[in-house]
Amino acid sequence: MRNTIVNVLDALPVTIASGQSLSGGVNLGGLRLFGIVMPAAWTTANLTFQMSPDGGASWSNMYDDSAGEFMVLADTARYLMLDPAAFAAVQWLQIRSGTAGVPVAQAADRVLNLILRGV
Repeated sequence: MRNTIVNVLDALPVTIASGQSLSGGVNLGGLRLFGIVMPAAWTTANLTFQMSPDGGASWSNMYDDSAGEFMVLADTARYLMLDPAAFAAVQWLQIRSGTAGVPVAQAADRVLNLILRGV
């Protein structure tokens, strides 16, 4: 008998509202973020992130190991592959259009699909 372990991907929609640059907070539920599916329409901007260590009561910008804001190059209608290790200690997440210093308001509601998987 074959032993099969199923570890399916899950898509969690996140919205950046029209006129805003930051999504609401989402609980990743113990899953790791592997990628983001971008919408077909997008006001040009890269993505940066905030995490909350306390269930959404406070938020901190995420930085990489060279002290730069953790950024993902974004564009319309594509799948952005991410290193899940970068999000291993993140349960609560917000996604920003642009950077902390230069946020970019979206021209309409934009739904990004977070691709999650247990590890």
